[in-house]
Amino acid sequence: MALITLQNAQLAYGHVALLDHTDFSLESQERVGLIGRNGTGKSSLLKILASLEKPDDGTLQVQTGLRIAYVPQEPILDLQSSVFEAASKGLADARAARDLYLSGADGLDLDVLQNRIEALDAWNWEQRVEETLHRLHLEGDVKVGELSGGNKKRVALAQALVSRPDVLLLDEPTNHLDLDSITWLEDLMLEYKGSLVTISHDRAFLDRVATRMVELDRGRLLSYPGNFAQYQVLKEEQMAQEAVISARADKLLAQEEVWIRKGVEARRTRAQGRITRLERLREQRAQRRDALGSVKLEVASGSASGKIVAELEKVTQSFPTASGGLRTVVRDFSATILRGDKIGLIGPNGAGKTTLLKIILGELLPTSGSVRQGSKVSVAYFDQMRDQLDLDATLEDFISPGSEWIEIGNKRTHVKSYLSDFLFSPARANAPVRTLSGGERNRLLLARLFARPANVLVLDEPTNDLDIDTLELLEDLLQQYEGTVFLVSHDRRFLDNVVTSTLVFEGEGRWREYVGDVQDWMTQSARSEALQRERDAQNTAPVAKVAAAPTPAAAPAIPIKKKLSYKEQREFDGLPARIAALEAEQASVDKELGGGQLFNTDPARAAQLGVRHADIEAEWLRAMERWEVLGGS
Repeated sequence: MALITLQNAQLAYGHVALLDHTDFSLESQERVGLIGRNGTGKSSLLKILASLEKPDDGTLQVQTGLRIAYVPQEPILDLQSSVFEAASKGLADARAARDLYLSGADGLDLDVLQNRIEALDAWNWEQRVEETLHRLHLEGDVKVGELSGGNKKRVALAQALVSRPDVLLLDEPTNHLDLDSITWLEDLMLEYKGSLVTISHDRAFLDRVATRMVELDRGRLLSYPGNFAQYQVLKEEQMAQEAVISARADKLLAQEEVWIRKGVEARRTRAQGRITRLERLREQRAQRRDALGSVKLEVASGSASGKIVAELEKVTQSFPTASGGLRTVVRDFSATILRGDKIGLIGPNGAGKTTLLKIILGELLPTSGSVRQGSKVSVAYFDQMRDQLDLDATLEDFISPGSEWIEIGNKRTHVKSYLSDFLFSPARANAPVRTLSGGERNRLLLARLFARPANVLVLDEPTNDLDIDTLELLEDLLQQYEGTVFLVSHDRRFLDNVVTSTLVFEGEGRWREYVGDVQDWMTQSARSEALQRERDAQNTAPVAKVAAAPTPAAAPAIPIKKKLSYKEQREFDGLPARIAALEAEQASVDKELGGGQLFNTDPARAAQLGVRHADIEAEWLRAMERWEVLGGS
């Protein structure tokens, strides 16, 4: 039996139907990834499931006694309270029941109250909070206002988890979390025994956590089994089928429109059915809502900067602490940034990524060391905190104050047309910025950023709140951009698809440059650690034993087996099951083809299976080759 069932739900804002006669159900121990374009109503749907909002029509059925915890995209916390106090608000009922029992007030039914306390496990609520905080790596006596954005997100999660919910509803849980914290959250969700519904645009997170993908598209909820990678395959097939069906319907409608215009002489009784069908086709065409268009991104890189953007030599940056000491965030760092480099900055929250960027761009003088700036550098910023937003300005004024036109490169565009490229309708051009959702505000910031020519882009967490389609388009744009890009992001897939090198924080103010993407950094880092362990082992080996060992005779060189990285080891362990699954699928396809008989009875299905048979063969060969490569490493 489903834990939560939503039937025939309808929700609309103005003339836009966010939910259009939609059904949804959540099963026990299911992890659902909820995706869709910005502004389609994902957060509204999550609030309906949490019973915080009601649909315009439809029914919501929740199992009796089901505990549901909801963590919003931007948690509202008391900044003056301690972490322990903030987390314990998730146990408000348990605290109130125990306090009432201990108050000894007259007229209390102590037996009923005792049963309620035991049901809520209220006698041990402090221990539950402490255990949860320990699990989330939080210190209970720290003020919430002193925490980073990522740790505030952890406090909100602690507030939800202390109640031991059966269903956890998370809205963009990876926003403001660093890479380590995202990995920690993935592990936490995989260990979680309840059901999960999460809104997320982090494709790597969804690949690892989700067991089912649900897409909110044009008011409908479409369900796809598996993780995000499996969803992409199924979605591509569905879009192709939908395009064929729509094209056929449009062609038939056009033919019938030609027929109806030939004159009334053809309209006999036998033609009435055809006329009725034409009216139905017209109605279906009017009701069919085309998919939303894609954001059209283009950016003018302006005049080229010098070949060298910045050159740093033994740079150190320290700041005084409250205790009177010094905290070093950059230590003895040297690097040369060239025009066209696309650099990702990776490190935990508070490591000093913004400080290092300011030093590179000449906005902050280092404590020691030298920085040489390149020539003709013009910088454009994208700020993750959205401090550049004027909430009272209209969209049109925010993009182009005092003018209806903007120029990108040599192209002059009307601001309403430019906004439509970012999926803002002309009717919304005069709406205030404060009416936009989080994702729409990020999209507006990107529109303003790209409206200004610059040869250096600094993007601080640009992926927060952006939908997946816009993320992929932004990736394409940055890959084609001829200028220099500094990218601060915790979206691993986005970094992998954009950067050419990474600057990685390695503790105690040390930063190191790695050529390649995030996966390259992880591989190189793992190799460096392995080599260091080997050196340490050699240095600690007993000297006497080495001296006493006889000199061996010359022998043929034996290749040293390379230690697999963590990701490679996981891949190697999973390959036998993958190969077995491909072999089983191929056997199933062979059986269904029936020696070619299917081509006589169902040629379309036979052709589809023939293509799949060839694909399986190719995948099997690749898997076998990969297994041999990793096995011989």
